[in-house]
Amino acid sequence: MVLALGTLVCEPVVHAQAPNDLIVEAREAFRKKDRDRLALARAQAAASQHPLTMWVDYWELNNRLTEVSQPEVDAFYARWRDTYVEDRLRNDWLLELGLRRDWANFAVDFPRFRMNDDREVTCYALLTEHMKGKDVRDAALAAWFAQKDSDDGCNLLAATLVDAKVFGAADVLRKARLSIDASRPRAARQAAALVSLDAASRVQELTDSAPRFLSRNKPVRGSRVDAELATMALIRMASNDPEAAALALRERWERVLPADLASWAWAATAKQSAMKLLPDAADHYQHAARVFARHDDSPLDWPADTMAWKARAALRADAGQGRWEQVLQAIDAMGSAERRDATWVYWRARALEALAQEGPEGDAQRAHARHLLSTIAGQLSFYGALASEALGEPFALPAPPRALTPEERAAAAAQPGLTRGLLLASLGLRDEGRREWNYSLRGMSDRELLAAAAMACEVRDWQLCINTSERTRSEIDLAQRFPTPYREEIWQRARELDLDPHYVMGLIRQETRFMPSLRSHAGASGLMQVMPATAKWVARKMGLEYSPDMISDPSTNLRLGTGYLKMVLEAFEGSQAMAAAAYNAGPNRPRRWREGPWLETAAWAENIPFSETRDYVKKVLSNASIYAALGNGEAPVLRPRLGRLIGPRPTDSPLPDKDLP
Repeated sequence: MVLALGTLVCEPVVHAQAPNDLIVEAREAFRKKDRDRLALARAQAAASQHPLTMWVDYWELNNRLTEVSQPEVDAFYARWRDTYVEDRLRNDWLLELGLRRDWANFAVDFPRFRMNDDREVTCYALLTEHMKGKDVRDAALAAWFAQKDSDDGCNLLAATLVDAKVFGAADVLRKARLSIDASRPRAARQAAALVSLDAASRVQELTDSAPRFLSRNKPVRGSRVDAELATMALIRMASNDPEAAALALRERWERVLPADLASWAWAATAKQSAMKLLPDAADHYQHAARVFARHDDSPLDWPADTMAWKARAALRADAGQGRWEQVLQAIDAMGSAERRDATWVYWRARALEALAQEGPEGDAQRAHARHLLSTIAGQLSFYGALASEALGEPFALPAPPRALTPEERAAAAAQPGLTRGLLLASLGLRDEGRREWNYSLRGMSDRELLAAAAMACEVRDWQLCINTSERTRSEIDLAQRFPTPYREEIWQRARELDLDPHYVMGLIRQETRFMPSLRSHAGASGLMQVMPATAKWVARKMGLEYSPDMISDPSTNLRLGTGYLKMVLEAFEGSQAMAAAAYNAGPNRPRRWREGPWLETAAWAENIPFSETRDYVKKVLSNASIYAALGNGEAPVLRPRLGRLIGPRPTDSPLPDKDLP
């Protein structure tokens, strides 16, 4: 039986008496919490021995999880031992046991949790360890501080450790401050409630209107709680109006607050200024560091993203010349994981090189900078390519791995989880298919990953193909990582519009991994993820007859997408970086982002305020350089795609089309 969705085709073994519609209907019944339909679907799937019966069983049991007992869950585990749904249900059941405060069954089940990737489950587990008398303070603080959304597990852990005097008021107030800094006011209120109900009420007040809170509240001298709340109000104010927060700090609050809190408020103001690309951001960061120095000699304790934006602001400072010493200070103050990231390895090397003395005195520092670049050079990434080119050593493309043997292919095909993943994806249940697939990849060697990727490639599931192949470490198959489906059509459309086809390929790879059936949460559809309103506008501009259903057709989608890409390239004087940013975030944003100092393109891209767009631009350009290298048989070259500098629109360039969506 052949199942198809768009271009994705696979041939699983499916029994005729159990049509795959049953699985799709069961998933819909699960979404609607239709208990009767789920029970019937479970019985039908089991009777026909459908290969996805376990999923229907999982949906049916999960739908009534609040009512079941441990023996029924144990029976499910036994039915589907060593499968993804067994571990998925264990995750769900551990959360339910935590809500029930059933610590005996939790303690038995938790050690069997293979994925162990749920922070709330981790908080419950740490709580059970605390109950046994173990010291969990450091791990518990890390889990609680990293909590993104308010949840029962981490809140219960924190409340218990506060009651036990393991966490003190300083820990609680820091959690509240971190939450306000991360724009999570609910988590801040819950943390403040551990100090007092009055503190929680005042967090709500400062969340509603930080300026009003600051005007009404005068900290009592020596009251740390009052000082913390004022700091949170300043952080909240900075998120909306960093210039107003800076003014409030200068006129009053820097003198009133303890140095460590005044420094944090200045750093938060600096971060928001940097994210809004304001010219004072680097100065605010410098002032924050000077204020902190009045506190003590301990290292800066600002959040990781605050440090990252300090480095970015320094790259933009001094009319785009950069404050390299400040870049270096910011990176050196980051955590070890952040410092190892290729982004900061590259910019640290650039800072060291810029700050090195002329002549022999600076040779050692320049050598160290080159060593840092060498550690990332050759990576198939934006900064890996820039590092290679900075060293004057463009890297050769990895040699193709030896061909997969029939035995390796057969071993992959014999993996039930991989087969189920492809089948789920082919039925439109991509989230379930991806999770099943990724669970099956755990612990695989490079050769096993290549064989699994080959399975996905063969059925044209390019998303699973590329993502799986990218997991390999030493054996790199560029044909898998950078496939060329729709090549002839892409080349044809690119030639018609005088576009670089490699740039188009690089953009599509980042947009959809060449999956024409994908649809974003925002409503963008098709191969090039075109929004319906944009499709209609572009069709009219191109003189094409258009109806909404045409957007899902790969050929039409490609024509509309390349047409729009051509328009945004023209609107940004041919800059591939700005056009990619416009394609992802809309043209009005990069129009604002280009205002200010003239910057080298890498520094401009690194300062894009949206993390998704920042990552997108870098990957599109890197993808394009690799596609060009594969097409030309040469080493990838990235820098020519960056152009020279990015800055305000030249006065002699044509005015942009204000209607461009």
